[in-house]
Amino acid sequence: MKLITKELKERFKEIGDQSNVKDPIFIAKFFDPCGSGTWYASEYDPETNVCFGYVTGFFVDEWGGFSIDELEALTSPLGLGIERDIAFKEIPSSQIIQKNRISELDKAKSKEGQDNEIER
Repeated sequence: MKLITKELKERFKEIGDQSNVKDPIFIAKFFDPCGSGTWYASEYDPETNVCFGYVTGFFVDEWGGFSIDELEALTSPLGLGIERDIAFKEIPSSQIIQKNRISELDKAKSKEGQDNEIER
């Protein structure tokens, strides 16, 4: 799948540099249909084909750059590649990050409860 479309390139150009924006907007979402990796893009450099954004679903969630060329080259053991969420609507980054933190807290509380049951 082509992850960056002409329309996305135009939208990234309209939005521009968000490095000094307190709550940048995520413009695109890419995900691994066979795993937990998700990439939210807030900026895009057409010269390098690299996005800047928020990556979640791995060991640590973090802000950083990611190569679209590398994402497009990835193939899972099932033969599936990274997908672009075609239903994704632009959203302030704080809403995604807050939702992820709440989910992580819920998982931690659930695990803590399971550990307490084992100890009894």
